[in-house]
Amino acid sequence: MILAESALELVPKELQRHNSVLRYSEKMGKKPSEVILDVSWHFAAMKGIKNEIKRGRPDLVHFCLLECCTIPLYFEKKLRVYVHTIDDKVIFIGDNVRLPKSYHRFVGLIEKLYTEKKVERDGKKLLEIRSMTFCELVEKIGAKKVIGFSTEGQKRTYDGIAGEIGRDSCIVIGGFSKGHFSDQILKKIDDLVTVDRNTLEAHVVISRILYECEKRIIM
Repeated sequence: MILAESALELVPKELQRHNSVLRYSEKMGKKPSEVILDVSWHFAAMKGIKNEIKRGRPDLVHFCLLECCTIPLYFEKKLRVYVHTIDDKVIFIGDNVRLPKSYHRFVGLIEKLYTEKKVERDGKKLLEIRSMTFCELVEKIGAKKVIGFSTEGQKRTYDGIAGEIGRDSCIVIGGFSKGHFSDQILKKIDDLVTVDRNTLEAHVVISRILYECEKRIIM
């Protein structure tokens, strides 16, 4: 599972001197360059930036990761999870990682990850972040079939899609609240699908497709 172009990033350099960013970073006791961009706090600073509608939603990424990492499919090591960010970083999620349920603790963890590049416990690597494009990630994990979920895809059912997912398949869901995949993402997707006439939130789609996969693999 890849969350692609996820709305998860540090405050970019061009916004670090904005008043809303300065106030927030001072409140958190951190440098402006060390805090996660969040539209809830940095709305005024974000107005007019490139890809504005696809950025500043770490809460959405948090929801999606909780859906991925709290299910039997993940605990049984049948699911690998990656977060590709809007600024071409990739977060590698280890096995049996217990992510914070609290949003504020999650943000603190990710800010620590950006600073230290990896988070370990008892010598075990839990999280790691690297500079990497989506295309490079797909090549690295050796995915032979890449299935992307988008409102612009061909209408399919969750069950039908799950039946086509094999050991070397990769599911791609946008880690942003609005907009569509960029050309960089689309060129690596083999099968672009949609599952509902309504626009569903990413964590809803994740929960439903992973449950269908789970029924076929471990139930």
